[in-house]
Amino acid sequence: MIRTIAIALFCSTLMVAQDHQAMINEHGDDVMGFSHEKTTHHFELNYEGGAIDVRANDVRDTQSRDQICSHFRHIAQMFADGNFNAPILVHGVAVPGTATMTRLKDRLHWSLEETPRGARISVTADNKESLDAVHEFLRYQIEEHKTGDCPMVR
Repeated sequence: MIRTIAIALFCSTLMVAQDHQAMINEHGDDVMGFSHEKTTHHFELNYEGGAIDVRANDVRDTQSRDQICSHFRHIAQMFADGNFNAPILVHGVAVPGTATMTRLKDRLHWSLEETPRGARISVTADNKESLDAVHEFLRYQIEEHKTGDCPMVR
């Protein structure tokens, strides 16, 4: 009996996790304007702040590349303004670090670089509190998007 309950609980937990990942993918495609299946996200923590990099999986997929660049131009400006509504819409919750990043928006410096297959947003923090918030935000993204990126500062 206990074994049956344990198996049922495990299966229920697995289904909830799969539903959550499906929700993130679906909301992400809608909010970001490009397919998670045709692109790859990477999140990087460094001593100055970090970076978000998205690229088309196929070098010939110029449509995804252009959609990434368009989204990132918009997001870089939103983040610089202290507006983190897009990550909230993707994840369905207040994303860790965003409240502090909004409050300390003048202590964060966002830059956009278009790459051959997509775009990269880098952020530099002016103080420890804003740096910690950036790292908290990026670690959450690594976990939620299941990127396998290193959650440590390097």
